[in-house]
Amino acid sequence: MIGTTSARTSACRGTLGELVEWGRSRLSAGSDSARLDAQLLLAHAAGVSRSTILAFPERAIGAADRHVFEELVERRRDDVPTAYLIGKREFYSLSLKVGPAVLVPRPETELVVETALELLADDAPVDVLDLGTGSGAIALAIKYERPQVRAIAVDASTAALALARGNAVALGLDIEFVESNWFEVLGGRRFDVIVANPPYVASDDPALAGALRHEPAAALDGGPDGLDAVRAIIGAASDYLLPGGALILEHGDAQGEAARAIAFGSGLTDAQTRKDLAGRDRVLVARLL
Repeated sequence: MIGTTSARTSACRGTLGELVEWGRSRLSAGSDSARLDAQLLLAHAAGVSRSTILAFPERAIGAADRHVFEELVERRRDDVPTAYLIGKREFYSLSLKVGPAVLVPRPETELVVETALELLADDAPVDVLDLGTGSGAIALAIKYERPQVRAIAVDASTAALALARGNAVALGLDIEFVESNWFEVLGGRRFDVIVANPPYVASDDPALAGALRHEPAAALDGGPDGLDAVRAIIGAASDYLLPGGALILEHGDAQGEAARAIAFGSGLTDAQTRKDLAGRDRVLVARLL
């Protein structure tokens, strides 16, 4: 059992500020954002905002809420993502419902959205395809910023699509959702922009059995070299892009050169790699001329 009686007893005597400090201490060994995690978990458990915790650290909460907080902290120590524990994640300023059926949206994936928005005119009614939509994060962010876009979001998981549809309804965004394994059921449809955040972690990466083990393997495991899905999407993209259209695809930070080579070998041109905020290769941009 991860928790201990002494740890739980010390937490039960705390104010909001002391509870955050207890949570931060419990999480610090396994999280780079231990204090933020503790604040988010406490806000969720106590039904208050994070700003309330920051403004009123001396405030006490009931024993039942403290117990819920302690349980959440122990689950977080077992690598369950904070987003799963509180049921939501912010992505590109949108609050999205998330759960174990979908990958937790990462900040670096916002670069896919930013790149797409640079290519999409403010008033152009163009067609955008989001492959492997998961929670709907990329498609929803693009649709929110460019309401005139006709967005189609695809996923092979029925559960993921149900969650993504719920996010679209909650945000009042009109998106077409299609259950498909990549392009499989799209027939002869073609798109101005295709975006994707496919699985790109190598199958033997210890993280799949470690820190990432609570997230869906199908959204992470990219095969022996991590490039199975990358090859499949890039290899077929030219059959689904309109002339002049662009593929925007997230990949691992050591896969930029390989992704460009696959693009050039698949009939796409002008293949370039964009770096994330940490200066790492992150997103392939390639066109069909």
